[in-house]
Amino acid sequence: MILFENVRFLDTTLRDGEQTPGVALTSKDKVDIATKLDELGVDVIEAGSAITSEGERESIRAVVAEGLNAEICSYCRIMKPDVDYALACDVDSIHLVAPVSDLHINVKLKKDREAVRKMAIETTEYAKEHGLIVELSGEDASRADLEFLKSLYIDGVDAGADRLCFCDTVGLLVPEKAELIFKDICSAVKAPVSIHCHDDFGLATSNTIAALRGGAQQAHVTINGIGERAGNTSLEEVVMTIEWLYKHKTGINTKEIFKTSRLVSRLTGIPVAPNKSLTGGNAFTHEAGIHVHGLLADTETYEPIKPEILGRERKIVLGKHAGKSSVTLAVKEMGFDVDDSQLHEILNRVKELGDHGKKVTDADLQTIAETVLSIEREAKVILEEYTVVSGNKVTPTASVKLKVEGQDVVEAGIGDGPVDAAFASIKKGVSGIADVQLEEYHVDAISGGTDALVEVLVKLSKDGKMVTARGSRTDIVMASVEAVLNGINRLI
Repeated sequence: MILFENVRFLDTTLRDGEQTPGVALTSKDKVDIATKLDELGVDVIEAGSAITSEGERESIRAVVAEGLNAEICSYCRIMKPDVDYALACDVDSIHLVAPVSDLHINVKLKKDREAVRKMAIETTEYAKEHGLIVELSGEDASRADLEFLKSLYIDGVDAGADRLCFCDTVGLLVPEKAELIFKDICSAVKAPVSIHCHDDFGLATSNTIAALRGGAQQAHVTINGIGERAGNTSLEEVVMTIEWLYKHKTGINTKEIFKTSRLVSRLTGIPVAPNKSLTGGNAFTHEAGIHVHGLLADTETYEPIKPEILGRERKIVLGKHAGKSSVTLAVKEMGFDVDDSQLHEILNRVKELGDHGKKVTDADLQTIAETVLSIEREAKVILEEYTVVSGNKVTPTASVKLKVEGQDVVEAGIGDGPVDAAFASIKKGVSGIADVQLEEYHVDAISGGTDALVEVLVKLSKDGKMVTARGSRTDIVMASVEAVLNGINRLI
């Protein structure tokens, strides 16, 4: 067999991923994610567990109704009622999970090995009689007796199972062991075998790659590696490891990976860690001067792959580690023409902000550059007054009086909270000169106590152009308004 030839992907973001504590996806959420997974090109979408509830069944049926290219699957226990519920959702396949370790068989099910074997065979036969594709899965397989596991797999294939799956349910595999186990299993059974890993020790991707090296033909994955406890194997990590490090095509549309990552993060409410490989906010963000200098000469100096491959963009940020190259690039992009002495002064002021723990925003840099160059620029949008009303059983409402290019403008808006309402009213107020979108909003308390100084960082966009800006006040609403107005004036 050729290594990594025709690797398939079963994405379980909508089932195992949704089992992340605190996550509950609506039917529309599931359809939106499933549609994006289909665009990515995954082979199987595990849309949920039909036995869970009527609401879950409605969501699975909604995904099925989309008529996607991917095979739509439901998780099932080795019980006929589970299969009946899956059939009622009109799925293509079931992920039929049989506990296989003695710990799970004896303690969880309170049965013995032969009882589990009988249940697995009978349920497999029942599902096949009703026209389903069956992937028979061994739960807690990494703690199971390997000879028992292989015999169960062989009996499952004889009963009609189309695929098999080895589940490292609590993440106890190590890569060298995973490869040996899969070489053994794949030589003993006459059906494709999948690998399903959890990331309890941070080895899910490594173990998945090792299992594929050992002969596994399908990887179970989730977007951003979400899932129970420490999560599941990350789709993006496995795909890019195979494509970029092993130089084998996977059939996945990698340019949609970042968009899919952000969609899943937004709908699940699980933020992607800044230092997450490939999809984290910092994965293609550079600050250190020596790195930026190298990047300007050749991006390969400090990037393993081009961000565009994942549908991303490179970012260069400024702070205490900034160097001459990054500041030169940034001020040129702003349209400033500076000499060496002016550049040196701008760099010193940027580093001074960084030394105080500040993130240097676009608006900060513009102010610094204009000060050094003695440029006086009158703000086009000035806040004259604002009022916010918010409380129990009161729709948060804000009104603002702005001076927009010398004209008085009064607007009001509502929102999910006082900050949202304030932004809505400002957005209305400047609509005559700019359609501004709030892309990101972040707040930090700089000091302790109820009168803490808060710093608000915002990212705003207009016609494809983005800027970052800050506001610092003891009043979070005022700090937010200040940050938004700083950003708007920078944009226009």
